[in-house]
Amino acid sequence: MSDTASAVHDKTKARRRGLFAGFARDRSGSTAIEFVMLVIPFSLLVFAILESCISFAGQQVLSNAVDDVARQLRTGQVKSKDVTKDWLEGKICERLEVIVADGCPNLIVDLRSYPTFAAAADVKLRLTGREIDTTGISVTPGPAGTKNMLRVFYKWPVITDFMRASMSNLNGGYTLQFASAIWQNEPFND
Repeated sequence: MSDTASAVHDKTKARRRGLFAGFARDRSGSTAIEFVMLVIPFSLLVFAILESCISFAGQQVLSNAVDDVARQLRTGQVKSKDVTKDWLEGKICERLEVIVADGCPNLIVDLRSYPTFAAAADVKLRLTGREIDTTGISVTPGPAGTKNMLRVFYKWPVITDFMRASMSNLNGGYTLQFASAIWQNEPFND
């Protein structure tokens, strides 16, 4: 190292030492107060971003699971007579367990056939207060050629305590994840 480079390096080190020494010598507390004032909103922002990202990932996994199950039903890979509530929940839960608790405790499935697509479009999600109204929800798929709609709801827990009040839209600190698929079964043999 040349003498000039060595001198510049020594000055930089001394300046850094002086900066930290100044911080250590400052007894007024203004630096600590400013730090606390900035760290709280920064932490809130970081937790909100993380909570939103995890929730979005869960929503995408749910949508993909619904699409896959709907394809199996639409093409006749799985016959309507073989579809039960337990089978349907199991197929959806298989995919969701990557990101949710074992057994998918907050999963609600609804699979029904309709005479027309317009009749399926008229079906609305009912909320009683801040809870999902499960009245009329069933698993009754139609045979070949029928129009079907699969709706899947998952009560997603908001993990961060201080974000729960502002992010949840259901009782108990949950937010509603929802995916649906509507299709007409292909003309397969039942």
